[in-house]
Amino acid sequence: MPSIIFGRGEDGRHGNFHPLAYQRICNNPQWARRLGKVHTASKRAWPRSNWHWKELDCANSSDALLMNIFCHPGVMESGGMRAMLGIEPNKVPEFGYKPRTPVLGNRRDNTEIDMRLGDLLVEAKLTESDFQSARVGLISRYRDLETVFHIEELPSMNGRHSSYQLIRGTLAAHATQGAFCVFCDARRPDLVECWYRVMRAVRQSELRCRLKLLTWQELAVALPEDLQQFMVAKYGILPAL
Repeated sequence: MPSIIFGRGEDGRHGNFHPLAYQRICNNPQWARRLGKVHTASKRAWPRSNWHWKELDCANSSDALLMNIFCHPGVMESGGMRAMLGIEPNKVPEFGYKPRTPVLGNRRDNTEIDMRLGDLLVEAKLTESDFQSARVGLISRYRDLETVFHIEELPSMNGRHSSYQLIRGTLAAHATQGAFCVFCDARRPDLVECWYRVMRAVRQSELRCRLKLLTWQELAVALPEDLQQFMVAKYGILPAL
């Protein structure tokens, strides 16, 4: 899919980020490392021969949107935001978190969750077509799969489970005794339905109560005004009424 690519200008700003969020990202070594994540298509299509563009340079990057919000200096101080997410004060976002979910053979999964805030895990989507699919064999390697899910109710077709990222996120929430929330666009009811299908397959009511859905539009309500305006101009995301 074609995409608009932004970069860092001579003034030190980055076209894909709110200026205050980008300043804080650059000043935080852990956050700044996320900026170096190479885009999978960068070797096939270079915007310029001397520029190896990164995943967070893309205008439609859900990771960039996530960092624009949660690295902005006014967001985590908001009591409304903390109440919406169900988190305590003074929690620092961790991006690209690896929950190390148990798999068979006394091993751990090495895949990433987009963000962790305290005991809340977050999977973020913007323009992606789906939540990825995986072979049934890949899903069945998770140690607690049958404990967490009615496997026959998980969406699958032709030997593959759809919504792989949602399945592994739910398993991570079970393993960490935390919560798992999906952020997506209110204009994508297909993604919302994918999440509800996975939630319906969860066996434990207590775990199901720790699974959440928030739209970017709902999150926008609790954001500072300058960040709201940025999201309207850049993403067309208006605060929910």
